[in-house]
Amino acid sequence: MTLQTNLPSSAVPGPRGETLPVWSDPSVDTATRVKALMAEMTLREKVAQLFGVWVGASAEGGEVAPHQHDMEDGVDLDALLPDGLGQLTRPFGTNPVDPALGALSLLRTQERVRSANRFGIPAVAHEECLAGFSAWGATAYPVPLSWGASFDPALVRRMAAAIGRDMRSVGVHQGLAPVLDVVRDARWGRVEETIGEDPYLVGTVATAYVQGLESEGIVATLKHFAGYSASRGGRNHAPVSMGTRERADVILPPFEMAVREGGVRSVMHAYTDTDGIPSAADRELLTGLLRDTWGFDGTVVADYFGIAFLKIMHGVAGDWADAAAAALAAGVDVELPTVKTFGEPLVAALEAGDVDVALVDRALERVLRQKVELGLLDAGWDPVPEVLRDVPAGVLAAVAGAGADAQDIDLAALRGTVDLDGPANRALAREVAEQAVVLLANDGVLPLGPDVRRIALVGPTAEDPMAVLGCYSFPAHVGLAHPEIPLGISLPTLAASLRAELPGVTLDVLPAITLDGTSDPSSTGAVSTAEVAAADAAGIAAAVELAREADVVVVALGDRAGLFGRGTSGEGCDAESLRLPGAQQDLLDALLATGRPVVATILSGRPYALGAAATPAPGEPGAAAIVQAFFAGEEGTPAVAGVLSGRVAPSGRLPVSVPGTEGAQPTSYLAATLAQATDVSNIDPTAAFAFGHGLTYTSFDWSDLVVSAAEAATDGAFEASFVVRNTGGRDGVEVVQLYAHDPVASVVRPVQRLIGYVRVPLAAGASARVSATVPADVLSFTGRDGRRIVEPGAIELRFGASSADVRLVAPVSLVGDVRVVDHTRELHAPLVVGEV
Repeated sequence: MTLQTNLPSSAVPGPRGETLPVWSDPSVDTATRVKALMAEMTLREKVAQLFGVWVGASAEGGEVAPHQHDMEDGVDLDALLPDGLGQLTRPFGTNPVDPALGALSLLRTQERVRSANRFGIPAVAHEECLAGFSAWGATAYPVPLSWGASFDPALVRRMAAAIGRDMRSVGVHQGLAPVLDVVRDARWGRVEETIGEDPYLVGTVATAYVQGLESEGIVATLKHFAGYSASRGGRNHAPVSMGTRERADVILPPFEMAVREGGVRSVMHAYTDTDGIPSAADRELLTGLLRDTWGFDGTVVADYFGIAFLKIMHGVAGDWADAAAAALAAGVDVELPTVKTFGEPLVAALEAGDVDVALVDRALERVLRQKVELGLLDAGWDPVPEVLRDVPAGVLAAVAGAGADAQDIDLAALRGTVDLDGPANRALAREVAEQAVVLLANDGVLPLGPDVRRIALVGPTAEDPMAVLGCYSFPAHVGLAHPEIPLGISLPTLAASLRAELPGVTLDVLPAITLDGTSDPSSTGAVSTAEVAAADAAGIAAAVELAREADVVVVALGDRAGLFGRGTSGEGCDAESLRLPGAQQDLLDALLATGRPVVATILSGRPYALGAAATPAPGEPGAAAIVQAFFAGEEGTPAVAGVLSGRVAPSGRLPVSVPGTEGAQPTSYLAATLAQATDVSNIDPTAAFAFGHGLTYTSFDWSDLVVSAAEAATDGAFEASFVVRNTGGRDGVEVVQLYAHDPVASVVRPVQRLIGYVRVPLAAGASARVSATVPADVLSFTGRDGRRIVEPGAIELRFGASSADVRLVAPVSLVGDVRVVDHTRELHAPLVVGEV
């Protein structure tokens, strides 16, 4: 399909003798093309490239963004389009739409956008892709917390590439992922969206995701820059109080790694303010650090309505124009999801001379450069998405035509022709899920043996197909507002997966209680809290009776993903404590008291304290086994069932600590001495299961540690190696983790921190040598004067199976002068698996 545009004066001959505008000629360098186009644009045309429009967003219900009702004014698209349009917001992720028809609709909208503006510039279409492409019928992959549990960046890179291919195939250009927030308080509702509580794990896994998405031509978007996860009390959008050292050494390193190594082309600012400075108006962060220091040259986009929040939530802007000016000055280039402050308020301020046009030009240059890189300005750009390339041109022309009605065209043959959840996707989703399941405890009951003939499966997630989905999966994020529409993907329940996994076993299923104690799913009318509590109590009694007849009890616990209080996990679903929601702990305790072997399975978005199941008092029964899966996606319950049966050898490791008590937050393994258990406080924050923990169905022996030298210069490196041997009777994976301990430093440091890791798959009886190279740079930290330094002194290199299970220690020393390092420093201590 072609589009005629009004040709301005700056035009050159095309390859076939036609006249091309300079900016449409792919043979011309990007900077020249962008400069030529900017020179022809009016002020309104420039501003129009700096905002998105959310077509189909509701101002009346089913919000999927904070304050959507307040901020969605309704947009007159016909009035806007003659000036152009920067972005189209969530054409697939706003309402359920068949992917083929969605691609047709997007094509039509793009043609409408291109034909309306005099330069023929299309919009960038963006979508959410936090746990897969957030579209109806697309694969629901495990959430990022499961990516972290896999400790496998290469697998995450493959998954991201698959997500990118699906997005590109239907005409999407940009994905709003990954999340690089480091967990600082597990009560925060968005923990499920994070990769974990360690900055190195977050950085390596997120960078791999970026590389995968970008490899398929999709613009990845880092979020939320920076500090969102450190909000006070774990409350969404709450202010952040942290020192510059915590920000520099914990919060920022994952973003720095992804910018340096990922090839990322977009960054999204955070909603929060840190020490009174909102991220959307933080010039030192968005320009000084991100661009001037790190060299980022892509676009900075607003988190949804985040610029307007400078006025209505942060109180640092008097009106919409002030908010727009503050964001532009800080370095925000694009207002999302829809025009609010960057529209008429900004234009009026520019025309009055209250805002410098140079700020608009700076942002515009970045936006247009990205559109050039995406090929959107090329004269030969084909607007037809890949999935529609075989559709007859006449049909596409009719659909895309400005005057055609889609209902006048027979689209029945196209419906259902695009499969965004094919066998390859599901196989990949299962691989990620299986590697992410964490076996926390096991007294030998798992894998279930042939003597287990009757299982009682009880608990609120036993028959809930949504129990494996995070809040940004399409069914949970959008689909719940459309109960009349099928889910679009197959979501086997845990009960169904156990029946398929163990066909010879009698499975007695009883949900027993409500998930959160606030509603009765079996009721068709309103029920009181007292009625729900009574029903839960009766359900617990029935579960106990059922358990007494079983060989093994599998208790299915967990979360319900939702938005803004409509779930127990997810955006705006923060927790007052880390007690299991509703009456789940009461159910678990009652089942433990039966004396039957209890296998606790937790399908959740955050870690929870598990009481006596994890930390029984002396003489009291604990759980026979505990299996944790963090919203493991559409193949999550088969993965859990596979671990229970033994078909899957568990290899996941905890990306976040599981708390020992429900109220000792905020805590993290990444803590200094005084943040851990001491004799000067009666609160013990020690985790029940530490960061990096995870059991297997085999055993490993670590031995023969060799260190090349006991000393290295502050600009040198250490070399170390050791042997890992599978001493058990079946194949398995050991996850070797390397921690650094700095006994004496010039500032207070965490007792230890992760600086490297590697998965080591070994057949029964096999051995491998793990070698590590540790540059002094990775031992750096922020010193007293705010500069990052490598400091001489003693260091322990700790090789462990978790942060609490150190197997080998190499005492070494750094010698020489204090050395200042910067953003060009080495970021990795590579671990390599080789032959013995």
